[in-house]
This record gives sequence, structure tokens and C-alpha cells, in this order.
Amino acid sequence: MSALQAAQAALAAEHAAVYGYGVVGGRVAEDRRAEATAAYQAHRARRDALRRTVRDLGGTPAAAAAAYELPFRVADPAGAVRLAAVLEDRVAGVYSDLVRAADGALRREAAAALREAAVRAVRWRGRDVTFPGLAERV
Repeated sequence: MSALQAAQAALAAEHAAVYGYGVVGGRVAEDRRAEATAAYQAHRARRDALRRTVRDLGGTPAAAAAAYELPFRVADPAGAVRLAAVLEDRVAGVYSDLVRAADGALRREAAAALREAAVRAVRWRGRDVTFPGLAERV
């Protein structure tokens, strides 16, 4: 996978995360709403940075979809928390691909994004995973 392909995949994941956090914010309990808002803003900032990165790599940034299919129905605060953890896991996965494909400043930025997503996933889930972003893929 090239750095451009990996950056496009990360951009697509950030588009999906921004959408997903809209759902999380609408269902999460009041005591976690600030956390959801901060994550939403962080993903928007990463998405905007990735648009620039894709352009810098010679590509045309992928547009966001009008809507995204959620991995499960989110009907209550517990479902919102679960969705937030899944979103962060997915984002960490694509950033691990970008870490592998990139070098220099882009690699450092991807590693920072992976770390941030992994930390947010732990906060949402309440426990960690051994190697965030390195889930086995088929």
C-alpha cells in the first residue's frame, strides 16, 4: 500500500468517525458528552489535515459519504459508548497502515493519530487491547 492509498483510507475512516460521533453525541449520557464532543472535534481536525496530506501526496481527497452504515443499532447511552470504542478501533487500524506506508513527518503524525485513537478507545471501552491498530485482518 502506498502512502497516498493509506492516507486516503485514513481520510475515509475520519469521515466515518465524524459521522459516527454525531450519532454518539446524540445518544451518549450527559456525563460523557464533553468527551464525545472533544473526540468529534479531534476527528474533524485530523480529517482536515488528511485532506491537505492527500493533496500534498498528489491525490484528490476522498469526499465524505452522505451517510454511513453503523455496525449496530445505537439506541441508548451504552450503545453510544460501544460505538465510540468501535470507531476509535477502526481509526487506529487505518492509521497503523499509514504508519507502515509512510516515512518522516507523515509517519510521526500517523503514529500520533494511532496513539490518540487507542487512548480514546481505552477510555470508552474501559480496558485496553494489546496491540491497538493491529487487529488481524482477512
